[in-house]
Amino acid sequence: MTEIVVVTSGKGGVGKTTTSASFATGLAMRGKKTCVIDFDVGLRNLDLVMGVERRVVYDIINVINGEANLKQALIKDKNTENLYILAASQTRDKDALTNDGVEKIIDQLKADGFDYIICDSPAGIESGAINAMYFATQALVVTNPEVSSVRDSDRIIGMLSSKTKQAIDGGTPIKEYLVITRYSDKRASKGEMLSVDDIQDLLGIDLLAIIPESPAVLNASNSGVAVVKDDKSDAGTAYNHMIDRFISGDSSGPLYHPKKKGFLAKLFGSKEGVGA
Repeated sequence: MTEIVVVTSGKGGVGKTTTSASFATGLAMRGKKTCVIDFDVGLRNLDLVMGVERRVVYDIINVINGEANLKQALIKDKNTENLYILAASQTRDKDALTNDGVEKIIDQLKADGFDYIICDSPAGIESGAINAMYFATQALVVTNPEVSSVRDSDRIIGMLSSKTKQAIDGGTPIKEYLVITRYSDKRASKGEMLSVDDIQDLLGIDLLAIIPESPAVLNASNSGVAVVKDDKSDAGTAYNHMIDRFISGDSSGPLYHPKKKGFLAKLFGSKEGVGA
């Protein structure tokens, strides 16, 4: 059975596309045939983050409008087996993205044996975000540990419970997971950002991952390689833990937390890491 996972957020700039890229890449690395679709028509960035911007010939709107078939538009990742990317258009109007058109693409991907379809949603509550979540069976809600981001995420959770096909049809509610990005235990302990407990209390959905604030994320984005492949970095390890927890359905699996510093680490100023 094909799972359709929307990666969404209420606010822009929280690391949603970074999460989509690492989530899709990590699933493919574990042998799951995966397609990640950029729904941010007009402002596409997924192709840059995944290093395929020079290989985009056709996009999702070309497929919906019948100007290309899905096979022509899908970009097979050269470095990760089982991974495919469908880019957004930079020039078309957002209104060209329709539920009927998206459904045809999803049906084709299902017929082609994809295990996962990852929908990288635009931020906010406009039509593109609704298109991205409409057919979802599961959702990753990405938020930063700041009040405005969490408040906007609460609005998105409300939309997931009312605007998806499963909700409209009266079916089983989609499974929602919380992904907290750019988190720092040190800053949270000083009251400079919300704590994990604060965020969970406010949003009330299952915590899947805590992604630490890390220079590895920016380095990976600039090099066009998903940070999940950098398993020596704190962020890369946290994303790998996230994917293992998602696949297993075991929320008690390894979750990011800072390593306790020993004498040498304190002496040389070692940065925060990841524990089991």
